[in-house]
Order: sequence, then C-alpha cells, then structure tokens
Amino acid sequence: MEPVRTCVGCRARASRTALLRVAIRNGELVFDEQAVLPGRGAWVHPALECVVTALRRRAFARALRVSAAMEFPEAENTQTLEKRLNGYGNKVNGSK
Repeated sequence: MEPVRTCVGCRARASRTALLRVAIRNGELVFDEQAVLPGRGAWVHPALECVVTALRRRAFARALRVSAAMEFPEAENTQTLEKRLNGYGNKVNGSK
C-alpha cells in the first residue's frame, strides 16, 4: 500500500508518487524532486493551479510551520514556474 499525502493547494488526497514535495532551502521554497531534503515538507500536485492556490492561501508557510510568507525564487514569473512544473513531469515519466 502506497503512502497517501494531501495537496496543500487543492486539499485533495493523492499517492505520494503523484505529488511533488516542497521544502525550505536557504530561506526559499524549493521543489524536492527526490523527497530527501531534511526538515518538514509540504506536498502539492505538479500543476500550476495547485501551486498558485497554495501560494495565494499561504499554505506552504502553514504546512512548513514558518512564520513568514514563503515564495519560490522564480515565482515572479508564472511562465518560469510553469516550465519548471512541466519539466518535473518529464523527469517522473522518464522522458528526456
């Protein structure tokens, strides 16, 4: 039986392999594709809608138990964030 996690964006439950772990590294949010970074992690679907919703609701800060509102380093450009998420899908599926 596979572990189940809750997406902090849409609040839907999904298997761990269907979600992307987000952690804090040097005070910024980073995608933890290997799910090995130390500390608390928040889980989100690798979809722009879920990430944007989580950022808007400040769900990452709550899930990671930090007091400041957190942002991704590339969050100022939505297209960059979308490309990053699309690249994650390719890595999971084994495509180059």
